[in-house]
Amino acid sequence: MPPPPPEPLPTTRRHVRMVWTFCGVIALAFGVIGIFLPILPTTPLVLLAAFCFGKGSPRLRAWLLRHPRFGPAIMDWEATGAIPRRIKYLGCSVMALTWAVCFMLGLAWHILLAQGLLMGIGAAYVLSRPDR
Repeated sequence: MPPPPPEPLPTTRRHVRMVWTFCGVIALAFGVIGIFLPILPTTPLVLLAAFCFGKGSPRLRAWLLRHPRFGPAIMDWEATGAIPRRIKYLGCSVMALTWAVCFMLGLAWHILLAQGLLMGIGAAYVLSRPDR
């Protein structure tokens, strides 16, 4: 029977934590940009940042959970997968408005079909989540 593999070196673990932390910082940066640029989804990116920080930097994760704007949404999501009703309706309205604008711009029918199908799946998922 071969000997068990050696334990990873502490530097390897540190490098992995650094990668997770870097990914969390990038996700959070894009999430913050998404506040001002509607094509980037803020909430999923902030949730991704919290996940990455959980793997790489407990200090940054704790900071994010204490954040007055992002913390409650992260804790609700982790506890119950809840999305506030107002946010559900806002998200679905923006999806419908986006599709309507693309329709009025005269995008090709196959693009509108794909867009409508994917947005419909996204809206169904959002609406299926419990309310906060």
